[in-house]
Amino acid sequence: MTTKAYGAHAADKPVEALAIERRAPGATDVQVDIAYCGVCHSDLHTVRSEWPGTLYPCVPGHEIVGHVSAVGSDVGGFKVGDTVGVGCLVSSCQQCPACNDGLEQYCEKGMVLTYNGPTPDAPGHTLGGYSQRIVVDEKFVLHIRHPADQLAAVAPLLCAGITTYSPLRHWNTGPGKKVGIVGIGGLGHMGLKIAHAMGAHVVAFTTSEGKRQEALDLGADEVVISKDAAQMNAHAGSFDFILNTVAAPHVLDAFIALLKRDGTLCLVGAPASPHPSPNVMGLIFGRKSLAGSLIGGIAETQEMLDFCAEHAIVAEIEMIAADDIEASYERMLKSDVKYRFVIDAATM
Repeated sequence: MTTKAYGAHAADKPVEALAIERRAPGATDVQVDIAYCGVCHSDLHTVRSEWPGTLYPCVPGHEIVGHVSAVGSDVGGFKVGDTVGVGCLVSSCQQCPACNDGLEQYCEKGMVLTYNGPTPDAPGHTLGGYSQRIVVDEKFVLHIRHPADQLAAVAPLLCAGITTYSPLRHWNTGPGKKVGIVGIGGLGHMGLKIAHAMGAHVVAFTTSEGKRQEALDLGADEVVISKDAAQMNAHAGSFDFILNTVAAPHVLDAFIALLKRDGTLCLVGAPASPHPSPNVMGLIFGRKSLAGSLIGGIAETQEMLDFCAEHAIVAEIEMIAADDIEASYERMLKSDVKYRFVIDAATM
């Protein structure tokens, strides 16, 4: 069926209105009428070919919230009218060890991303949530249990929320743990909220004194200006875990020095060029770990959504119309958003 969408026909072309085709729901498919879609920095990187391999037309969007409008004959977990979400992936092999462990994001045969992933549907690659409708296998659809008036602010949880929740959960964040969150942006502000709700002592790291009160309001117990060597040194050797959300290359040694013995610095920001290589001695002396984490599997994403509903956690958002997507990209490049843009799909 023909569906209104917003996408680009080339890296140097703007995101604009276009018509795309969606398949009719198969036996195990769920059709979702999209209400809101978050705008992620990954959308910008992909649509402008800043990351290799973009296929056109490119319709970005993987922070999707909407309502079920049709289900296939074999669908048991969803019914028409349900409020649901779709995140960063819409398929995986379902057979490899990663998939068997509920870690579809690490599928050894390659997960299928919500946009720019291979699919038998025309045009041969997936088209994302900057659209009015999407059809997804029920295994990759999620229940949303937040109140109706929060749904727009739930959308960024499908990427920013799970990207921060998964490592905080994996490294056992909770009471008695001292946890750092580096960067207070789309990812970092969610990390602060979630780590606080998990019961950790949360320290926010920012280069801007002007963000101190914002960080405290978001759930930080302390705020450290990372450019201030004295403030950094006061925390040396004291962190169990530091989650680094910054997507620009920077020196990691200063944060490794803040870890306790057996502490972990986990990277979730994806810079366009590499970080400077850290000093190995900083890792060796203290048995410290430098790690990374990628979104989350479907079961863990559902767990995150339920956790956030229970703790009344949503993203801080600015709603935009579909015609404002290009302008939102330019503002994102200037960090001029607190903290996530969300498209109102009704404006399509």
